[in-house]
Amino acid sequence: MRTRKIKAFYTRKQVCFDGIRDKSYSQSPLKPYLLMKRIRETGYSDLLDVISDFQPFKKQDFKIAHTSNYVNNFFAGRGNYHSNGLPWSKNLVESVTYTNSSLYNAIKYAYKNPQTVTFAPVSGMHHARPTGGMGFCTFSGQVIASIKLYEQYKIRGAYLDLDGHFGNSIEDSRNFNPLVNYAIPEGFNFNPRGIDWEYVNEFNEMLTKLGQAIFSGYIHYVVFAHGADSHEWDDLGAGKMNTETWVACSQVFSEWVNEIEFFTGKHLPITLALFGGYRRDDYNSVLDLHIKSLIRISNTVCGNNFKDNLKITPKNEIQAV
Repeated sequence: MRTRKIKAFYTRKQVCFDGIRDKSYSQSPLKPYLLMKRIRETGYSDLLDVISDFQPFKKQDFKIAHTSNYVNNFFAGRGNYHSNGLPWSKNLVESVTYTNSSLYNAIKYAYKNPQTVTFAPVSGMHHARPTGGMGFCTFSGQVIASIKLYEQYKIRGAYLDLDGHFGNSIEDSRNFNPLVNYAIPEGFNFNPRGIDWEYVNEFNEMLTKLGQAIFSGYIHYVVFAHGADSHEWDDLGAGKMNTETWVACSQVFSEWVNEIEFFTGKHLPITLALFGGYRRDDYNSVLDLHIKSLIRISNTVCGNNFKDNLKITPKNEIQAV
């Protein structure tokens, strides 16, 4: 049986508090803290079992996916250290050593304990390039995590990146570190397109392809990164999905996981991640979308029965107040 609680790899050390709320357009460095706080406030703490004692990455870990020049610049606050578009601080430097480690440890735990769904409350990874940051993303956490796991266990992973923007970091890293071609094989960095149910249908097709790779033993774990900026009311999103279809992707994914496990007779290692989401008028609506996703997965995959009492407020209603 599945473990009833989702195991979240979270510590306040993976949060940057310095200068983000007032000086940064993106709240991504604060997002792990804001989400965990929102989960408590809305009465959904029982969704998660939190692990906080994992170790941060060292500077050398980031050189798996990035040039020494960029890594050294970011840690020292010089050169192209600001290429991520975020206000730099020593607090930000410390936080990314933990966010990237959070994802790695969450995937590793799911692989070694496949009966447990894991969660990395992180943000700001999938646009970073080998030579610099990009789009509020500092380091390519998915690339680093998956290469480390490939080197340790020779396992291959797939990323279901449902963010509103194409996750370029994996593809941009293929020439820089060829090991990514083994750790995340080409064609297994999924980024659906389309509008509303068209998007959901394309996601379904991707899951069919992924299922075949899992049945054959080619793919060993899956990371579901359900970005909230694919929602129609997001400030930076492309307006791809309304609330119904956005949440439907979590349900489709959950049912697919159960089908895979029914036919293989074993648990599929799965890890959840946050990724994007931007609303200046009502950031709680961004956080509530993520909680809705956790609820669907907890209920369908882990066998729980949490009620979803959260409502996503339309932009025009906020502006009319």
